[in-house]
Amino acid sequence: MHSGRHIANLALVGFMGTGKTSVGRLVAEQLNFEFLDTDELIQAKTGRTIADIFSHDGEAAFREMERQVVIDLASRHKVVISTGGGLPTNQENLAKLKSYALVVCLWSSPERIWERVRHQSHRPLLHDSDPQQKIRDLLRVRDPFYKQADVLMNTDIRNLKEVAQQVVLQYKLAIRP
Repeated sequence: MHSGRHIANLALVGFMGTGKTSVGRLVAEQLNFEFLDTDELIQAKTGRTIADIFSHDGEAAFREMERQVVIDLASRHKVVISTGGGLPTNQENLAKLKSYALVVCLWSSPERIWERVRHQSHRPLLHDSDPQQKIRDLLRVRDPFYKQADVLMNTDIRNLKEVAQQVVLQYKLAIRP
């Protein structure tokens, strides 16, 4: 890893439907860490759903809430953080996460993502006339940010347990003296 970097946490980034929450819970259990989801933290703080925030306040307001959560989590230790899919597109968020966490990007193909999320109504960015094209477009925009993660891991052909084991291995390698 980078010299002088103190990794006390693990952050999972990536597009919706790549397994961040499911894998994050398994990883937290294996490492005996707390599990936190940035979307859940925002919902708990505001008392509103992400879809409601998007529809009434807009995406920019939601992204500001994400930015504040990333700052607030800097003081935490032994936490697995599952982030919203767009969180790392703010360079400040990504840099802050990297200052206190190993950042692992879970990656899947647009087809596999669609297969996983097509029946989920709580995904505000999929409320589109062509959600499959929306996934491809968003991936194209977010790809350069996702690729800045410390570790990139494809979740298309691995089951959740295998992905979690690989994430734990990468974390243990990263914290070695």
